Formats: sequence, C-alpha cells, structure tokens
Amino acid sequence: MPITTPLTELLGIRHPILLAPMDTIAGSRLTRAVSEAGGLGILGGGYGDRARLQAEAAELKGFAPFGIGFITWSLAQQPELLDIALNARPQAVMLSFGDPAPFAQRIRASGARLICQVQSEDMAKQALDAGAEILIAQGTEAGGHGASRTTVDIVPAIVDFAAGRVPVVAAGGIADGRGLAAMMMLGASGVLVGTRFYASVEANGSAEAKQRIRTADPNDTVRGVIVDWSRSLFWPAPFTARTLVNDHIRRWTGREIELMQRASEIAKEYAAAKMAGDLEIAAVFAGEAVGLIHDILPAAEIVERIAAEAEQLIADRRNSIASAV
Repeated sequence: MPITTPLTELLGIRHPILLAPMDTIAGSRLTRAVSEAGGLGILGGGYGDRARLQAEAAELKGFAPFGIGFITWSLAQQPELLDIALNARPQAVMLSFGDPAPFAQRIRASGARLICQVQSEDMAKQALDAGAEILIAQGTEAGGHGASRTTVDIVPAIVDFAAGRVPVVAAGGIADGRGLAAMMMLGASGVLVGTRFYASVEANGSAEAKQRIRTADPNDTVRGVIVDWSRSLFWPAPFTARTLVNDHIRRWTGREIELMQRASEIAKEYAAAKMAGDLEIAAVFAGEAVGLIHDILPAAEIVERIAAEAEQLIADRRNSIASAV
C-alpha cells in the first residue's frame, strides 16, 4: 500500500519522494521521469543560467506535477529568473540558502507551494516566517552544498521545531527504501533524493560521472571549500560542498590558502577541465549515499524501488508490533 503522509497529500503525489534540484543535472527529462513515477521532480535552477532555465522550463510547461529549485542568492542577482519559473506554472518552487522572504509572496500568489531547504532551527524559523509550506531538513551527508549537522540529528530537530505546522522532508545520505523508512521513523513526511537520481538514465550528467558515483564508496566523498574556491565562488560559512575525491582535491587539500592566492589562475584551469570533461580536476558533486548505489537505472525504477522497499519495511514493523501485543 502506498505511503500516505502530509507531504503526499499537500503535493498530490503518490510517493513521498522528491528529486533534489541538482544544478544542471536535474533537467526537464529527469524532472518529468520522477514525477511520472509518482514522486515530485524538481528542475534544477542552479546558479541562474537564464537561457538554460527558459529552455528546460518550456519543456515542462503544462506538465504536472513538477517543481523548480533555486539557490536563493541567484534570484537576488537575477530576479527575472523567478518570472521564467512561474510562467511555467510549477506546482512548487524550492529555495535553498539565503533569505526566502523577498520571493515568498510572489511564489505563493502564483499558486505554487513554497519549499525551503534549511540546515538549522534559525533557518527553519526564517523560512516559516516567510511562509514556507514544506521544509527540507538537510544533513551534511548530502552531495553539493550544505552545512555540518548530520541527517539523523537535523531531521528530528526540525520536525520538533515545525511542530506539525508544515511537512518536513529529510535530505542527505538517502538512496533506498531503508532511508525513507528510517526518516519517517524520525518524523519526516518524505525524502529529497539527489545522488541516487544522479546515477539514473535521465540525469544530465556524463556517463563517466555516473560511473564514478556507481563505483565509489562513502570514503570517496569529501566536504570542503576547494571546488568552490577553484571556481572563484566563495560561499559564506557554514556552507561547504561535498564532492567525489579526485586528483584536484588531493592536490589542494591542506593548501587552501595557496589556492586562494592563486584563485584566478586555478579558476582558468578548472574551467578548461570542466569544458573538456576532465573529472580528475572538475568535480562530481555527490553525497555519502554513493556507497548504496551499484547501478544506473531509469528514474522510474529508482522511485518504485525506494517506495516499495520502504512500504515493505514499514508493513513488517507494524506486523511485528501487532504480533507482539
């Protein structure tokens, strides 16, 4: 029996599984595939490539349900990006990092649900004050940018803080039904999944990047500033980026001050490597869930596997309790 939670009821979806809006990786094809399988696909708005957003959003206009996610600071720099997003009529807009208040009223007035990703109770308060209808509690195990609290810590903390006012979704290190079932035991209404969907047929990443995720183990990821500084991106504390370890990471670990001093030179080297697809310099953003990923599957199969495994685990738990009474 499908798992019904406040999240599935609010969004009108069959499974409490959301696609993380991974920059360019979560394109319209992956977004559509996750939604068609019963979850909620969320298109990645990334750092605000206007032409890309227009093209991807156009592919989804008239399709339902789907969401669009942004790094909030990119909207502050390019407010017209929100116009493009809302014109596509998404069912939800997800904002991560930065103050959502300047954009919240327009998002909600459009009829879209406002989803905010948070890494602390203070961020959760800011999001709720702005009118967030769903909170994503992100742990440090997540790929890409995040903070320092673990998923098993931040999820129940945000659940307690929200106190039933809005659904809380868990993110960070979740790649299978065990993760969904475990997060529900902590009070979450669903999960936001990134790295597992990166290793999917429909994801925009290169074949080599997907294979690196498939063959990696949790010790092959690291959180730090090297990748951002190599791109001349200087995120504020407490945010750092989790990626797969590669030669570039090994080269600059412990030499971050020198890297900053040579930022202009290194940025050119990094950009050239990214253009060439050289993944020993350019990063693959991935979370600690890589150790649970052993194949590259269609997104629909990933959704169905996660949902079915979680449903079975929860049913087994209920039966165990019933038989013990």
